[in-house]
Amino acid sequence: MSANDPPPPRERASGEFSNGTRGPRPSGSASIRVLLVDDQPLLRLGFRMVIDAHDDMTVVGEAGDGAEAMRLTVELAPDVVLMDVRMPGTDGIEATRQIAQTADGPRVLILTTFDLDAYAFSGLRAGASGFLLKDVPPSDLLSAIRAVASGDAVVAPSVTRRLLDAYADRLPEDGAAGAAAEPVADERVARLTEREHEVLLEVAAGRSNAEIAARLVVTEATVKTHVGRVLTKLELRDRVQAVIFAYECGLAGGQARR
Repeated sequence: MSANDPPPPRERASGEFSNGTRGPRPSGSASIRVLLVDDQPLLRLGFRMVIDAHDDMTVVGEAGDGAEAMRLTVELAPDVVLMDVRMPGTDGIEATRQIAQTADGPRVLILTTFDLDAYAFSGLRAGASGFLLKDVPPSDLLSAIRAVASGDAVVAPSVTRRLLDAYADRLPEDGAAGAAAEPVADERVARLTEREHEVLLEVAAGRSNAEIAARLVVTEATVKTHVGRVLTKLELRDRVQAVIFAYECGLAGGQARR
């Protein structure tokens, strides 16, 4: 890694919610710890069978609603949480919002029935690192878990484009599709250099590092460096959050300021 590359994600400590409680963090384990959250036991069983069949990951717990998910996140310190959205009691969006506020907490993958479900979008805004369809092929599920555990997002550029095409002019709050949202000024934008601002707009367009490198006539390593700095300066977790930030601030999409 060169001196200009952003540092790799640091190892996550145990979870901590606002009340200060912390859960144990196992040491010396290379296995990805996964928490399953869904109110349908059969779906949880199916996911468990797929995940536990591989040596590099293991299911450490299951929850049937958002409240239980938050409790088990503290107790079990998972690396990745597979989160359903529609559940009785505390739903997946609120649970995701609470877990995303955890200091160095786990990554959350939203599980949704529909590709462009407004609830899934709200989950991304709440702090999820991406979303998956519930009928995702096992190989894609496993790849997504590994990617998220390593610090990446799992919303592929092509999916990001479809998502933004659907919601660019009406960013919904709490699953309320069709609710218009005004651009919000954010002082963090001023922290970016001109080039970093340019890279942010490219990321917001759903382009991969390779595509951005070709458009800006730089190397992929340089793009990776810029993306890392953008995320650090804007205090964002991953590319998905950067896309949402750009749209909410009016930097991209139909509400972009000319």
